[in-house]
Amino acid sequence: MESIIRFFTMGGPVMYIILFALILGIAIIIDRIIAIRFKNRIDTETFVNRLIELVRGGNIQRAIEFCNMSEAALPRIARAGLEEYNNSPASIQNAMELSAMVEIPKIEKRTNYLNMIANVATLLGLLGTILGLINSFAAVAHADAADKAALLSAGISLAMNTTAFGLITAIPCMIGYTYLVEKTNEIVDEINENVARIYKHLVTTR
Repeated sequence: MESIIRFFTMGGPVMYIILFALILGIAIIIDRIIAIRFKNRIDTETFVNRLIELVRGGNIQRAIEFCNMSEAALPRIARAGLEEYNNSPASIQNAMELSAMVEIPKIEKRTNYLNMIANVATLLGLLGTILGLINSFAAVAHADAADKAALLSAGISLAMNTTAFGLITAIPCMIGYTYLVEKTNEIVDEINENVARIYKHLVTTR
């Protein structure tokens, strides 16, 4: 534990900015995993089949209530179409499209910040290293010749702490970003496919 504290404190003030970036990145990853893996996690096939069954039976109000049982994006989009069931097919399509424009960005939001945080953390690490090297060279400028090599070596070692910490922050953020983008795309594709199925049955069973 002492070595970690020493590693952090010797890196200078830039380390605190990188630490903030790390905390922010972890918070975004946790928030997005909860949104993707829990809030939008439903048995899609079962939901769509049950909804189509209710629509075919003319139980539109029960279908709306069935959609209300979930906070996921697909049931919310389907509900928007069901609420326009007695109107024209164009009204149903518009309602579902407008709902999708609201719900899908909720799945995607904040994910792109992870890419930015990873890049900024890396750059901050390099900035901290450069500032550390500047201080190191300034410190040895007036030192004795016998001490210059030792002082410069120690200064460079400390200056590299920020680069290391920047990479420690950037790597999990990039891994989290790649994972979340892939899962988000899977969910969005699944939503688009099933919204089309639901719309088809809403129109054809009228």
